[in-house]
Amino acid sequence: MKNAPTPAYLTAREAAAELSVTPATLYAYVSRGLIRSEAVGDSRSRRYRADDIRALRARRNASPTTQGEAAMPVLDSSVSTITEAGPIYRGVPAVALSDTATLEQTAQILWDARGADPFEAGNMPVVSTEMQAIMQAALPAKPLPRAIAALSLACDADPRAHNRSPEGRMAAGARVMRLVAAAILGTDPSPRPLHLQLADAWMPGEARAGELVRRALVLLADHELNASTWTVRSAVSTGLSLHDALIAGLVALKGPRHGGAGPLAARFVTELAEGDIAERVADRVELGETIPGFGHSVYADGDPRADVLLRALVKAGVDRRLAAEAPALVTEATGLHPNIDYALAVMMRMFGMPVGHETAIFAVARTAGWVAHGIEQLETGTLIRPRARYVGPEPGRSHSTG
Repeated sequence: MKNAPTPAYLTAREAAAELSVTPATLYAYVSRGLIRSEAVGDSRSRRYRADDIRALRARRNASPTTQGEAAMPVLDSSVSTITEAGPIYRGVPAVALSDTATLEQTAQILWDARGADPFEAGNMPVVSTEMQAIMQAALPAKPLPRAIAALSLACDADPRAHNRSPEGRMAAGARVMRLVAAAILGTDPSPRPLHLQLADAWMPGEARAGELVRRALVLLADHELNASTWTVRSAVSTGLSLHDALIAGLVALKGPRHGGAGPLAARFVTELAEGDIAERVADRVELGETIPGFGHSVYADGDPRADVLLRALVKAGVDRRLAAEAPALVTEATGLHPNIDYALAVMMRMFGMPVGHETAIFAVARTAGWVAHGIEQLETGTLIRPRARYVGPEPGRSHSTG
């Protein structure tokens, strides 16, 4: 006897039972976009997508390293997704794209730009007198604060900041990207490719720098709904301009569990470079210390972005002890693989860049993805307003005072 076909939809009672939750929790999942539902005829009843329910149940039952809210999709997006082979930018694998594309070309893919080039030479950011003073100020040890300060004045200075046409939003995105790069570098905005601006400003005379920076920027351009991108989408959903929303992204990026992990990885790379690598790794493992730049909440079997950048660094002549031997030792000892923060730290060490500049390169790259998600969110016209899962006391019960 053949097995009965798996139903495509479930009733509310069936769906709640599958998930072992109350109907109220089921409805909360629907409101957050975790489960799709549709009306049944003209009645008030609804039916629920069985594949969404079973996928959600599978994620909830996953191993401790992957379960939780980070594994649960919260909204639909056409910008990018994450696979075992790395991020996919609107159907284009980022790893393959990094072989030849510039960050500007990558941005146009992420933005689904099909008309005029938003990066044409005449589309430059407006820089007010106040902004000029910020841009010309002494470069701080950590370059991001200047970009944040410049962006805080940029929206008022740019008469086209709130242009609502698709072309206008993309043009604004290009201006913002150029402004962020200029502010980080302490230079005037330029139409030159961003990877060349970074390489020439920070690594003058290094023939290998341009191509390596270009590859790194493309690999870092977007990574789906990470913390800073979610922050940008939430901010822009309130009606902010892209200029203002990217301030929120830059601030979120600074956190040590996000883009701020770069300096931690850089300090670890310095530790390895200045001592016996095997001893340094063994000491950390024996003491149970974390190893910065290794492990990833999404890539259990290794970050493909790190792999391709480390290979490119080895080919360019970087110290193999840092790019190949150290990662192999750490992986053998811990099971953790190098992530993009470690690869970026090795690249910056190669060119003698101060700790903290890893996050700056990360920021320049990620502006492309932030703009893409900001534009997509603006097009929905909706306010992001997630609901919390309440775990407090039941109604009518007061806390004991004594």
